[in-house]
Amino acid sequence: MERHNYPVGELRLLASARSAGRTIEVGSFSGKIVEATPEAFRGLDFAIFSAGGSVSQALAPTVAKEGVVVIDNSSAFRQDPEVPLVVPEINPEAAKAHRGIVANPNCSTAIALMGLYPLHREFGLRSVVASTYQAVSGSGTGGVLELEAQLKAWAKGETAANTVYPHQIAFNVLPHVDCFEENGYTKEEMKMLREGRKIMDLPELAVSCTCVRVPVLRAHSMSLTASFDKPVDLERARETIRAFPGVELQDEPAANRYPLPLERSGKEACAVGRLRKDLVMPNGLSFWVVGDQLWKGAALNALQIAELLFPPSA
Repeated sequence: MERHNYPVGELRLLASARSAGRTIEVGSFSGKIVEATPEAFRGLDFAIFSAGGSVSQALAPTVAKEGVVVIDNSSAFRQDPEVPLVVPEINPEAAKAHRGIVANPNCSTAIALMGLYPLHREFGLRSVVASTYQAVSGSGTGGVLELEAQLKAWAKGETAANTVYPHQIAFNVLPHVDCFEENGYTKEEMKMLREGRKIMDLPELAVSCTCVRVPVLRAHSMSLTASFDKPVDLERARETIRAFPGVELQDEPAANRYPLPLERSGKEACAVGRLRKDLVMPNGLSFWVVGDQLWKGAALNALQIAELLFPPSA
């Protein structure tokens, strides 16, 4: 909010009883945490929830009935037909039709769609094969601390312990993000299919996804191969990406210029590069997308929804 100069009359910090009483300082703002009871939300215009699905399910419906718009960052309501799932650059009209709750998409879905949607508008999206390379901060602070501890242990010649992940993450990649479903895909992988269909209003969209955890601190990367209704013109595809808000085109492989998670960390815009006609799929295009999952994949998207529903100039 401070970075966007979003005007706030009153900002309340709500969390569990365990955190109540702590003071948080961000820039010029200083505030004390209050326990998140239903009464604590009264009088607010909107509340951004980011405390997990069980907390959202327990509190959000009650808070919404009090007239407070809930912008929820968990998976609790994403597939609820009564709750819009919104990426403001893609389906802003859905947010305005809310009934008290608006859902934020999964981080990898949001980042992937920033590259896929402009191409869909131009060529008509049919299917996607995706591989994600997800940073450890997607697992929370524990993932970051575990990677750092394992790197320090390696440097000292000590054995690296792992508790957050089922295997060592340092110098490794794990084809395992979230729990496995009966079909062999993980929940994270199925989110790309289910959420992509809902956000882009493409109920027949075919998606096959493999999500991989990599020893990167911040920003998720994705390899996407998409097939379209129309033949893809590469230069037109680049122009379409370049013109889409919230996306930067970095597509100069001869100059070693392509999106990197190290460069995207802390930046609001996602980046797209490595555009090339696919050699397998008809009307196919392969490309690379990188975005900071803590920004567009979470906090920024939630703030954009707030700006959409409660414009700063209003």
